[in-house]
Amino acid sequence: MNRRLIDSVWGVVAWVAGIVFVFPVIWMVLTSFKQENAAASNPPSWVFEPTFDQYALVFERNMTPFLLNSLTASLMSTLLVVLLATPAAYALSLRPVEKWSDSLFFFISTKMMPAVAAFLPVYLLVKHAGMLDNVWTMVILYTSMNLPLAVWMMRSFLLEVPREVLEAGEVDGAGLITSIRKIILPIVSPGLAATALICFIFAWNEFFLALNLTATNASTAPIFLVGFISSEGAFLARLCAAATIVSLPVLIAGWLAQNKLVRGLSMGAVK
Repeated sequence: MNRRLIDSVWGVVAWVAGIVFVFPVIWMVLTSFKQENAAASNPPSWVFEPTFDQYALVFERNMTPFLLNSLTASLMSTLLVVLLATPAAYALSLRPVEKWSDSLFFFISTKMMPAVAAFLPVYLLVKHAGMLDNVWTMVILYTSMNLPLAVWMMRSFLLEVPREVLEAGEVDGAGLITSIRKIILPIVSPGLAATALICFIFAWNEFFLALNLTATNASTAPIFLVGFISSEGAFLARLCAAATIVSLPVLIAGWLAQNKLVRGLSMGAVK
């Protein structure tokens, strides 16, 4: 009886915690269906007549190029990160190179410096290369930004691959490519999916570099959201409508990959 009561209490706590964390998202979606006067009312109005006017106004501002730029930069950088991080993690886990711990520290040390501290040399390099306001500049920067994290994550997943399985494959004549394709990738696919999704989210949400290195041709979705904050104030309902649209790709990707994400992030947690 006591055990059942404890489980019930923890279930209620989990539900309350989930509601608390998701409430800002729910409130953003609700606000997007309000008129501006209702969205700015104090105290907040809980009863209102839903309207799609804010979404219509958002699409009138030609949001599509911003979404396409974000999608291009996020997808391409995530693909490059996975292609580069996987062999690097393989060399640092299953086939450790000499002084592999120094290599791991070098990767993670690149994340210790704040982006604003490294911005000036990055800006000068991009300017002299003639790549300001270029979506491929964002692809390169997002790749370099997410690569250290991806290497560490993929290494932890690859360490879960049983050495005995690899040795059995080698005995059966499996080469390096065959081992990776038929043995390693099926085992670490949840971790690979988790790594790709996290890198995609970080790239999609990145704001600082996009704000300072793009203008008109390569501006991303977060930059589009800033346009709703002007000297006249923040158009709260319209901003929430735009933020809801911008959040949809990440929410959909997370929903579709939730099983692999949970498995990937929990690999190695229970022996």
